[in-house]
Amino acid sequence: MFDEPLKLVLGLVTGILFGVLLQKGQVAKFQKLMGQFLLKDFTVVKIMATAIAVGTVGVHALVAMGLAEIHIQTASLARVIVGGVLFGTGLAIFGLCPGTSVAACGEGRRDAMVGVFGMFIGAGVYVAAFPALLPMIKAMVDYGKVTLPQLSGTSPWLWVGALVALIVIALAMIERIYPRKLDANL
Repeated sequence: MFDEPLKLVLGLVTGILFGVLLQKGQVAKFQKLMGQFLLKDFTVVKIMATAIAVGTVGVHALVAMGLAEIHIQTASLARVIVGGVLFGTGLAIFGLCPGTSVAACGEGRRDAMVGVFGMFIGAGVYVAAFPALLPMIKAMVDYGKVTLPQLSGTSPWLWVGALVALIVIALAMIERIYPRKLDANL
């Protein structure tokens, strides 16, 4: 049922480290997220894009060294759209995403604790409703367990490199268009 203890400890340590970085980057603050929605503060995009780039390289490096495996989920556009709508609705109502809400709980914020409690309730409702939802889920268009490298017949590293390059270019453009304002309190 559970992974080996070393994997669980590694997951706990990396989760705590990620939470600390979210907190230090202040992306667990409502003001930062609202600044992002209003296109006035791009801290959230910068941190998350960097995390995606580092994570993508790290996961593929671990796979290449035989230290990890990638378990591909089936490509169901409808499920991605429904999940995205639910995620976006929750983010708009709650003002935090799942990761930043847990980091905000670590800061002791009660509003975040209520939101995390709501996420547990929502997950429980989904688990309870899953058997009834399964026929509808199976009826959705599903492209199977397919990846872009498989579809294109290219190396995963080509896609990793392209993603990292795209992120670097996007972050450079954001910084050029919306330069960081230095905090006067520093």
